[in-house]
Order: sequence, then structure tokens, then C-alpha cells
Amino acid sequence: MPERLYRWTKQRLRQQLAVVQGDRAPSLVLKEATYLNHARRKWLTANIWVTEDRIVYVGDEMPTKTTGTEIVDCKKSFVVPGYIEHHAHPFQLYNPHSFAKYASSRGTTTLINDNMVFFLYLEKKKALSIIEALNELPATMFWWCRYDAQTEVLDNAFFSHSKMKEWLEHPLVIQGGELTSWPKVLNGDDSILHWMQETARLRKRIEGHLPGASERTLAKMALLGVTCDHEAMTGEEAVRRLNLGYMTSLRHSSIRPDLPKLLKEMRELGVDYFDRCLMTTDGSPPSFYENGVMDQLIKIAIDSGLDPIDAYSMASYNVAKYYQLDQKLGMIAPGRIAHLNILEAIDQPNPKAVLAKGQWLVREGRQCEGFESFPWEKFGIGPLEIDWDLSESDLSFSMPMGIEMANAVILKPYQISVEPTGQELATTHDESFFVMIDKNGKWLIATMIKGFATHVLGFASSFSNTGDIILIGKNVSDMIAAFRALKKQGGGMTLVEDGNVIGSMTLELFGVLSAKPMQEIMEEEKKFVTLLRERGYKHEDPIYSLLFFSSTHLPYIRVTQRGIYDVKKKTVLFPAIMR
Repeated sequence: MPERLYRWTKQRLRQQLAVVQGDRAPSLVLKEATYLNHARRKWLTANIWVTEDRIVYVGDEMPTKTTGTEIVDCKKSFVVPGYIEHHAHPFQLYNPHSFAKYASSRGTTTLINDNMVFFLYLEKKKALSIIEALNELPATMFWWCRYDAQTEVLDNAFFSHSKMKEWLEHPLVIQGGELTSWPKVLNGDDSILHWMQETARLRKRIEGHLPGASERTLAKMALLGVTCDHEAMTGEEAVRRLNLGYMTSLRHSSIRPDLPKLLKEMRELGVDYFDRCLMTTDGSPPSFYENGVMDQLIKIAIDSGLDPIDAYSMASYNVAKYYQLDQKLGMIAPGRIAHLNILEAIDQPNPKAVLAKGQWLVREGRQCEGFESFPWEKFGIGPLEIDWDLSESDLSFSMPMGIEMANAVILKPYQISVEPTGQELATTHDESFFVMIDKNGKWLIATMIKGFATHVLGFASSFSNTGDIILIGKNVSDMIAAFRALKKQGGGMTLVEDGNVIGSMTLELFGVLSAKPMQEIMEEEKKFVTLLRERGYKHEDPIYSLLFFSSTHLPYIRVTQRGIYDVKKKTVLFPAIMR
């Protein structure tokens, strides 16, 4: 149960004491390890004793009793605390189980996760039961509590008082946010401000989402309780956050690979103290993680000239200290959970061996057992069930205004330049039909999209912010065929040409997540993205594009359950049509 992360039972505490006293043997000893001691900011040499899932001793002595103890010679190795990803979105095609398994194999043994999908898709009791079950894995998983849906939804009951209260008070939930609806708060939304106050009362952190924020806006949000932000896109913006007392998270993701630039510019601006800095990959799609998770970011920081101690701290000790978890995580010291990475060299953060809760996950570079498959079906989670159909006669494209992709995630209004009276568009331009349909078939929005692709004939996706279905294409018949293929496979993505399915990705959980291992999801994503790029998709990341079509924390217009929405004016320009 989650409570064991906050205290061990009296019986187990006595057993751990007995190990240090010499009355019982430890489970494991890392002998003569050169380890990173964050309390002194030094590399020291010691013997590290582990009993089950806990570090019980770090020092010069060896245990007097070693019956059944595994002793590992670490004389030529370096040991650092398990890495922590403090801003994980574990729903980017992969699921929390598959991502935790993969991340742990690269040394990221603690995840602090977005709760959006569980919050929106599951009733409260079931969702909280799942996060408790996930925390029984070798990885440690904490969670955020969202304050808003990041879009305009038809049902505001998602954020009921009782639901918000139980999420915020749960011991595995350690922060509120990320706060994408901060303009609403500044403009007088006291309901969100109430939950921010409750978060602060519970002594939990509040993560901001403040892209391009001015010094004055940052000051206002600090007054309202925001304690960290990950949206700095330049060194100057990062320094601005540090100057105002923010914990500042440096992002490196598939559409914002900013870390080398941020570190270079921060150092040029005189930053030589990084104890108030964290790092994040910000929930990138699967293939981004082929080069690692937090180990990838630590390597970038070291290669950028940072002291390796600072690089490791930003992905371990700094995080634990900020979240008031350093008594259990982020350090190699007695009382901490045994999340340990064994390295070949200080400048090689991809570990050759990984311990998570005292259990070997990687040994001599090889994956060990440790993560059983997760019983999603036990919680009633399975494929998307679509019990309705769609025909060409349901789709009418008479709207005068369309949506234009300025880049992978920014949408602008545009005056439709082609006459969409027929059922097919030419491939000589980049305007296509666009439809968003309620996953239950109750409403739809039909318009045109400019800038998605030139040769995508029929594409369907149930991967979206709300799980509603997106259709894009040049040919209405192929779009309908793609929808029916999607319906048959139980959700995911399908690509159709001339009535034939030429590409598909099945997302077996809710229609938005894959149940497959991370490496398989990576390969499927790369193949599907290649098909889209071959047909004219030209932006940074189509997975982000699909996710953010309805996300109202981004400018300028969005396609939401209520209709096409003007983010700045906070008005519906064209409402959704009931079917």
C-alpha cells in the first residue's frame, strides 16, 4: 500500500535495526562503492548495505553476518541515486506500466505522473485503486492532481468537490497542476484558486504552465501559490524564474529539445548555482526515448560542461528535496528506498546495473525480471467500444472558417480557399477535410484543416486529449473506411488509401494507450509517423498534433467538445452539431 513509502511497519523497522546491529544479515552489500554523497557534494567510498527495499547503512564497515547476503564488488564502479522524472505524462501511446518498466531499465526509477487520463476516464475509486496498484511495481510512482481538463468539456462534473478532495489528499499525489488554466485564475476563477489553496494547505507543490510569462505574471502566479515552472524556452526566461524564487525545470522534449541551449544561455548569464533547477522530458512520444529518459538529459548536461554532481542532482536530489521526499528518495544514505544506479564512469549516466526498491532490474547490462504484466482488465480497462456507425451523408463541410497548423501544436483560423462541395480534394495543396466526433457518436464538428498533409486520403485516430475521434483526409470515402477500421480494431490510429488499410496502430486501453512493451510501441510509432511524413506531414511531431488539437492552453483556436473555440476571447466560434 502507498503508506509504506512514508513509514515501514514497526516489525520491519526492528528487522532493519537488527541488520545494523549485527543480529541479522542484509540482503545486499555494494562493497567499496564510489558513490555520490549529496549531503557533502562529493564522491565518497563506502560499503552500502541494503535490506529488502531500503538502504540501512552507508559507511566503512562490512556486516558481521552475511548468510544469504549478496556481496557485489563495486571498486571500479560509481553509484548514484535512481533518477527521478518529475514531469511525466505516461499516456503518450505508452501506458504508466510500460513507461515505468522502460524508464527504470535506464535508471529512472521514480516517476511523478500526470493524472489526466485516469481522472477523466475513470471514476474516483477505481482510479485511486490503480495508482496504488501501480506503486507496487519496482518503480516508485507519484502523481499530480489536475485542476482543469486542458480543454472545453461538456461535462464539468469531472472536477466535482469530492473527486478533487480525495485526489489531492491521497498520499501518492504530491502536487497540484500542471496549471494550464492560469489565465482563468488571474481573471477571477475562484474554484481553481480554492484547490490551489487546498494544495498549499496540504503542503504539496503546485506546478505551473507559464509559457512566455512576463516577470509581472510570474510574480502574480507565485503570489497565488505556483512553486515551479517548466516552460522556459530561453536561458533568459529560466533565469527570470530563478530570480523570482521558482524551482525551474529545464525541458528537453521532442518538440522542445531545448536543454543544451538553455544551459549554454544560463551560464552565459552568470548562473553557476543549479540547486534550484530540475530537468524533464515533458511526456514525449515513445521514439524520443530511444536515447534514454533522465539518463539522456544528465548526459546532455554533463556534455554541456556542468559539474556532473549538478547534472545528477537535477535528476535526483534536487527533485526529492523540492517535493520534501529527500528523507526517502534522491540520496544514498540510511533510510532511503534502495533505488540505485551503478555506472561504468561518472560521465556515463546510462547505468550498467539498476536496483529499484532493492530489486535488480538491470544486471551487467542485461534486463532482469521485475515487472509483471499489469492487470488492466481487473480494473475494467480494455479496447474502445464503438456501437455506432458513420456514413458519408453524416459529413457536410460548409463551414466558412477552417483551422491552420502554424506548427505541430499551434492552430490559427483561416479563410477556406477551396470549395469543399464534393467528396474529394486535390493533392496539389495542403488543405484537407477535418472532423472531430464524440466517441459516443452524439456530436461532431466538420471543417477544413490546412497544413496537416498533402496526400493523406483517409486517417482516423481515437488518440486525442479527450478520447474523441479525429478524422482527416482528402477523400471522404477513405475517411469513413479509416473510421470503420478504427472501430473494428477497438481504437488507435488507421490510415486508408483507396479503401485499403495501409497503416494501423492499435491502442487497446481506452483507445488511447497501447498495452505493448515500450520497445514495440516505439517501432509502431516510427512506422506510422513515416507513413504520415511520406504523405506530406511536415511538422515536428504528429503525436503531439493529435493530442493538442483540443488543448485550450495553446493559441489561437482549438477544436473542443463544445465546438471551435477562440482561446483568447474564450468563446465558441462555431458550436458542435448534434447528430
